[in-house]
Amino acid sequence: MKRITISAIALTATAALGLSACSSSSQSSGTTTTTFPVTTTTAASTISVNGLPSLASCQTSVPSKVHTKGVFTAATDNPVYTPWFVNNAPSNGQGYESAVAYAVAADLGYPHQKVTWATEAFDSSYAPGPKNFDFDINEISVTPDRSTVVSFSNSYYDTTQSIVALAGSAIAKNHSPAALKTYLYGDQIGTTGLSYITSYIQPSKAPRVYNTLDEAVTALETKQIDAIVVDTPDGQYMASSQVKNGVQVGQFPATGEHYGLLMQKNSPLVPCVNAALAALTNNGTLAKLQKQYLGIYNAVPQIKP
Repeated sequence: MKRITISAIALTATAALGLSACSSSSQSSGTTTTTFPVTTTTAASTISVNGLPSLASCQTSVPSKVHTKGVFTAATDNPVYTPWFVNNAPSNGQGYESAVAYAVAADLGYPHQKVTWATEAFDSSYAPGPKNFDFDINEISVTPDRSTVVSFSNSYYDTTQSIVALAGSAIAKNHSPAALKTYLYGDQIGTTGLSYITSYIQPSKAPRVYNTLDEAVTALETKQIDAIVVDTPDGQYMASSQVKNGVQVGQFPATGEHYGLLMQKNSPLVPCVNAALAALTNNGTLAKLQKQYLGIYNAVPQIKP
């Protein structure tokens, strides 16, 4: 994926999901205290699930494995956007990825006040070398190439690819499997969208490759290309807020692409992070958060490549 700047249109759509009810605040002596609607583990399970360590054992072992003693360090980009984060403030617990980060940390024994945030640019997060965080959460798709130099958790969100085009264009009207192969696509270099074009759509014309997504958007608006392929939630932003006269044509079936929490290569935290994600999946927390923050963005018609 790549980050997409959004406008008030997307923010308004997100508000319809009930973001205003995501937190409650109380003030005392001029200090604002915010509570967050994430599931925390008050009594850690001693049961191992699917061969993963138990949360109880993780809460004992994780403190000796974290980057900074006494705190759990999560990382993400700056700026960050709704619905993954809200008001460009990862620490407020609002938005899908912020809520997931706090829920995972809580299951590992780190409540909100013991979670700190580091800034890590998207493209830098999966570069080889030591990391100054425990995990990075930034809509990072797990790919074989990235996995050679960093470690990923299991999925915290399964994503799909979608087509963004201009309203009234040929591809918006006709996107049958045969027709999809006849259009000229464009995308940013290195994205999963570009990979999807070449691997699944397999158009007769080679897609045009751009250094940035903004360049691809400009090419679409000026009709140099017929469409862009991008992660479905980001495609909604692009169509409603970034591309003039844009439309999200539809989303493709799932191919197994998913977002994972990124960690330093061979991080000892991986098994316990996966145990926390398994617990959050089993108790319904991830499904509830996806419905709360992401449902509107995934209510997109499905099309076939």
